[in-house]
Amino acid sequence: MPIARELLMIVLIPSYEPDERLVALVREIRSRAAQLEVLVVDDGSGAAYRQLFEAARDAGAIVVHHAENRGKGRALKTGFWHAAAMWPGQNIVCADSDGQHTVPDILAVAARVASERDAMVLGARAFSGPVPTRSRVGNGITRRLFFLTTGVDLTDTQTGLRGYPASMLDWLDSVPGERFEYELELLLRAKPDGKRIVEVPIETVYLDGNSSSHFRPLQDSARVYAPMLRFGASSGVAAVIDYVMLFVLHALTGSLLVSVVGARATSAGANYLANRRFVFGRDSANSGRRYAALVLAILTANWALMHLLYVGAGLGLLAAKVITEGLLFFISYAVQSRLVFGRRTAPATLAADAIVPGRLTQGR
Repeated sequence: MPIARELLMIVLIPSYEPDERLVALVREIRSRAAQLEVLVVDDGSGAAYRQLFEAARDAGAIVVHHAENRGKGRALKTGFWHAAAMWPGQNIVCADSDGQHTVPDILAVAARVASERDAMVLGARAFSGPVPTRSRVGNGITRRLFFLTTGVDLTDTQTGLRGYPASMLDWLDSVPGERFEYELELLLRAKPDGKRIVEVPIETVYLDGNSSSHFRPLQDSARVYAPMLRFGASSGVAAVIDYVMLFVLHALTGSLLVSVVGARATSAGANYLANRRFVFGRDSANSGRRYAALVLAILTANWALMHLLYVGAGLGLLAAKVITEGLLFFISYAVQSRLVFGRRTAPATLAADAIVPGRLTQGR
């Protein structure tokens, strides 16, 4: 049964193999802001950590458990479902359990969510001072790729301190992702799905060189950058077709225009089908027509750049082709993600208490 009492906010803390900093965080939140409820999701840490989670419960948190490790994305979704069932209509702030997020910053994000009402609020770090290299470089790369993909310039794309209004819970549940990629996927889908994003400056805190992080650089980076990697693979296959047709047609006709147009027309159909099915995993009304319009625009730019480099600058055909395709790659990805296959539905506003508690034990 839902707990019927007024709350300012729910603080959701996904946790895997934590240390005493989790207990300290729960205790400080409860002592400094008793009106906040703290919900901790144990993501399959195992029996060795049972005592720590019991201590967190004694400090004032409600603790739920996964029987096995299922990833941060799944832990967050479990928390969303429990919060919606126990405290219908309440906003949620998500924080990490390793001490990186201070209570004043958590409260600042909570206050901003309450005032914005319909926006995702990010606690944005400035990355000043002694920041681990992998964190500084990782955020810098992701930030630039994110801007190229969405056109949205965010300070911190990897922050775990985030606030969500209650009206966004159904949408949060609908976005795919089980592990670290889930939080980036939320940002990638926010603009196409009509969700606003705002940032609140927070302190940059790294303890022991961020040694407590469970982020696995190779495996989890592959998950985080999966959309761009899939697009790269799809574009690579199309490029092979395009390159082969370019040289074949140029050898047969001697015409640069016929070669460029014929090569691109041959590869475009295969590329469209691959992107619709495997890269973006969604289709929208008139995506075929929008893709055709993009192909014509890219084709025009492709021929113009090729002519400039091959004829005007005197570069070899292969060099001109490589430079041209490299310049147009990110432009094509951004346009397809946002305009060709982007969702154009209105924001979902399903009431939080419509989420059935029984779903909490089901996988997706």
